[in-house]
Amino acid sequence: MELSHSQAVIRLQDIKAELERLGEKDDLTTEDEQSFDELTREFAEVDNHRRQLERKSALERVRSATKATERGPAALKVEGGTPTSSRDGYDLDPVLHPDSVEDCRFRNPWDLSEVRTFGQSKEKVAQELRARALSAIEKMGGANDAVRSAATGIIEKFDDGESRIAKLVLAASSPEYLRAWSKVAAGRGHMISPEEQRALERAMSLTDSAGGYLVPFQLDPTVIITANGSRNQIRQVARQVVATGDVWNGVSSGAVSWSWDAEGAEVSDDSTTFAQPTVPVHKAAGFVPISIEALEDEANVTQEVARLLAFGRDVLEAAAFTTGTGSGQPTGIVTALTGTSSVVTSTTTDVFAAADIYKVDNALPARYRGNATWLANRAVYNLVRQFDTSGGAQMWERIGADVPPQLLGRPALEAEDMDGVVNATQDNYLAVYGDFQSYVIADRVGMTVEFIPHLVGANRRPTGQRGWYAYYRVGADSVNDGALRLLNVT
Repeated sequence: MELSHSQAVIRLQDIKAELERLGEKDDLTTEDEQSFDELTREFAEVDNHRRQLERKSALERVRSATKATERGPAALKVEGGTPTSSRDGYDLDPVLHPDSVEDCRFRNPWDLSEVRTFGQSKEKVAQELRARALSAIEKMGGANDAVRSAATGIIEKFDDGESRIAKLVLAASSPEYLRAWSKVAAGRGHMISPEEQRALERAMSLTDSAGGYLVPFQLDPTVIITANGSRNQIRQVARQVVATGDVWNGVSSGAVSWSWDAEGAEVSDDSTTFAQPTVPVHKAAGFVPISIEALEDEANVTQEVARLLAFGRDVLEAAAFTTGTGSGQPTGIVTALTGTSSVVTSTTTDVFAAADIYKVDNALPARYRGNATWLANRAVYNLVRQFDTSGGAQMWERIGADVPPQLLGRPALEAEDMDGVVNATQDNYLAVYGDFQSYVIADRVGMTVEFIPHLVGANRRPTGQRGWYAYYRVGADSVNDGALRLLNVT
């Protein structure tokens, strides 16, 4: 066996968690029985390997001490050191094994009792929490490499000076919390152990309101969507940030003004004006009903609930990011640009023609064209394809199978919630074109779920169903209208 001591300890913890999960089932399938036996045998083998490593380490220290004694007291003064011990009895000499000191420190990153706060600055404590959070991401169960990568990126890019995201990760990703949340989600809250109850209470202390349970960090829809990609194409090109408060505050400015100045002359005032755009976050809620039979038959209800929550969230946001009103919901890209100087009107009233596509392209400043993207309803793209009655390429490039279409050499993304036909009685916002990095989506990490043990019908009697009421917060708005253009067929 090639496992190091720390790897063996982590594997033992994983096996223990899986055995406990299987042990909680009332009836085990043949496959579960086989898995239980294999895990039991593996636990014995790994545990025996761990003991051998510890014996070898102890023997190595004895040999080192014996050699030092044989060389005399002077040698002892040179090679002496203070051994490092840990709570589980594993002891390695920090001189012979310098890496073991840091490994021991973060062997259980969720144990915050080891965090040194006395006499430490806020920055030092924040650094410690972030380091532990990154270690927790590497060790947390129920996550693949894509989820771990996305979670690491969220910590490194968006964690603030208060380490709010790091604290959330440490509270909501621990094995104890994942087991406790899974039991609650399956209607087995009465089976929670004292250790798991403490993990629940710790995570609940981070929420803004009483009640409900934070979705485990590795199952949070924000992390899953970031890792797996979004079906909502606006999210694919927009600037995505993580908000730790009720409002995301940013900084933006126009182009820096430069000038030509003579030798020895006072430089002219070339300062730029900075703006402070804000994006408020709004509450969105969803409900997932499930029958008691399905709940009992589902092998991994925790993962299934997380998948449904992520899918429902993506569908809800697709409409909001297009035409959201900004009142109680995100501000959609069309709403943000309507009534601004970014609107480009059609050449002919109530007529959508090829000239309008070129007119929008001409209206966008050159500095934004390099990263520009089209966004329109698929019906509008089909109208554009029909402009060329001769069957030539004209505006479209690379429209072969499995190749994303490009309109005037720029990606063409779809949004079903944009106008798809020209209505003579109203304005028709058919396409958005520009740099979507100026459209900011602010996600608040931490979805909360409340378990409803029984749903009732019209006569107030149980229906044999249970459910999860989930809610989270997200916001979106344009922070630089000048980088985008909106085509309006008047």
